[in-house]
Amino acid sequence: MPSLLALDFELGPELERAIRDAVDSSVAFCVVDRRTSPRRRIEELERLGATAVRDHDGVTQLASGAPVDEEIGLVMLTSGSSGEPKAVELTWAALRASAELTQSTVRGDTAPVWMPCLPACHIGGLAVILRAVLSDASLHWGDGEDLEAAAAHGATHVSVVRTQLARHDVSGFHTVLLGGARPPTALPENVITTWGMTETGSGVVYDGVALPGVDVASVDDEICVRTPTLFRSYRSGPRPNVLGPDGRDDWFPTGDAGAVDGQRVSVKGRLGFVINTGGEKLWPEELEAALATLDGVRDVAVTGVEDVEWGQRVVALVVSDGTEFDERIRGVAEERIGPWAKPKEIRYVAAIPRTTNGKIQRNALGNLH
Repeated sequence: MPSLLALDFELGPELERAIRDAVDSSVAFCVVDRRTSPRRRIEELERLGATAVRDHDGVTQLASGAPVDEEIGLVMLTSGSSGEPKAVELTWAALRASAELTQSTVRGDTAPVWMPCLPACHIGGLAVILRAVLSDASLHWGDGEDLEAAAAHGATHVSVVRTQLARHDVSGFHTVLLGGARPPTALPENVITTWGMTETGSGVVYDGVALPGVDVASVDDEICVRTPTLFRSYRSGPRPNVLGPDGRDDWFPTGDAGAVDGQRVSVKGRLGFVINTGGEKLWPEELEAALATLDGVRDVAVTGVEDVEWGQRVVALVVSDGTEFDERIRGVAEERIGPWAKPKEIRYVAAIPRTTNGKIQRNALGNLH
């Protein structure tokens, strides 16, 4: 059976060439996260099941690893923001469907010129490169920290996370896809918010509407999807499926809570992190969005801590500009959501732990002071 080749290159033209070689040879691949420690890299290669590594010096065979089926093109780790990362297997057909679906949705009069600036070890970053490899886009390689220059030199499209959007002027791009963490309330006109995950082969809902050919439903308040971009399986086991509203059992339960009203998709947050406080349910993302509107709040995260009286008490972790404003925080929580949303505890912290694509590492919040 085919093996899995790990590509160990910095984000740049060499990585693009290595991916093109893998595609041309129908060799299943994964992309190494070069920012991690040597020990963590070994752990991730084992979790991916890589059998060989290609870098500037050539190809090195690994002692461990596991074969993949011929239809598999990519193996990628989930972000791990809600637990241990899982190795996701995506077929060549799913990768092509994702590239073509995005291209047809966001293109202008000509084929897009994408600026890669997100890590290719995550689906949002790799999907940009695959739109050129598997579809008709081209890539503009430049300084990933200078998005303004990329737009000035011909890049028309870019995918970013919230941190990059806050740091850069993206007005020069035709289209900006924003993924990762919950978006800010005010967005430039050329920014499209996206929802998706590694398992869906990148974003499949744009500005709250499912892309053509993508089915989205809410089953017991959980967002479930059926899409040609969907992964086939995990390395550790088969893909879970549930019975959908059409009576078919090929819907994937995403783990996100939300509602679907006609064409509109509303995602509340991860089911595993809903806070039950005094008999009321509170979604951390909803309160975080409200608190982020306060002047002086530079970053914020909300978590629930076990409490004898409340079941869980609401704790707000705030990175401020140096001032403390407990009453304003509690006031906006009650005004925007309700009295149950008022934090019982407010901790002012130096930073909020986030993944490289901007998602809050919620498992790390409980002991943060």
